[in-house]
Amino acid sequence: MRHHPTTSLGGWDPFAEMRRLQADMNRLFDGTTTTPHRVYPPVNLWLGDNSVVVTAELPGLSGDDIQLTVESETLTIEGERRLAGNDNQIAWHRRERATGSFARTVQLPFRVDADRVKAHFANGVLEVEMQRPEEDRPRKIAVNAA
Repeated sequence: MRHHPTTSLGGWDPFAEMRRLQADMNRLFDGTTTTPHRVYPPVNLWLGDNSVVVTAELPGLSGDDIQLTVESETLTIEGERRLAGNDNQIAWHRRERATGSFARTVQLPFRVDADRVKAHFANGVLEVEMQRPEEDRPRKIAVNAA
């Protein structure tokens, strides 16, 4: 009787594991991941001299659908994506856009002044500019010659 290689590994088949990993990678690259939810909304973050700007893509929402919370070094974007019309009466052929509540908390690179936050929403893109508090801003120190 020939010895089967998976028996010595306690029933674990490394080739089956490799096939499973390959299938997961294929799903990842074709946009059908097995992850139960994706991070939403996608954000970009960049720094100014004394500010930080966060943009988030929120197609199909209005400014009234979005709530923002700024606390020390975090920005939280919350809202709900709804369908137009009555979902129960639609015979979907394809449905890739998720609906429901969402919340995304973004860690900021420094503490921000909650009283100096500007938010603008246009064409499905939210832009939030937050200023660093005056007392936390880096100070340039002049060096005097001796």
